[in-house]
Amino acid sequence: MNTLRLALPVIAIAMSFPLAAQASSVWHPAPGEAGVTYHPDHFKSTKTRAQVMAEVDAARKDGTLLLLQRGAPLPVKSSQPPKTRQQVIDEMRAESPEARRARIELYPGG
Repeated sequence: MNTLRLALPVIAIAMSFPLAAQASSVWHPAPGEAGVTYHPDHFKSTKTRAQVMAEVDAARKDGTLLLLQRGAPLPVKSSQPPKTRQQVIDEMRAESPEARRARIELYPGG
């Protein structure tokens, strides 16, 4: 009985740790269909306003801001030099029948 009295407060404290961790998040659990609530005032940024404005200006200059505003995916930068049209045609002519079948199955409409 005496150990139970000591164990209950320890268990209660241990169960409250996850709730304390969620208090620093912008999303909090909520009852009902939503499941979560958003609290933007709990967000803590490590950047200054000047840093954020510099990032926005850079994104505006390189065109990524416009893509993000329209919900378009950002282009992936390739580490290899671009191929010429003839190189691509030569690769397609040299591909094996299995690779050709796999390529055709990958894209709808053949």
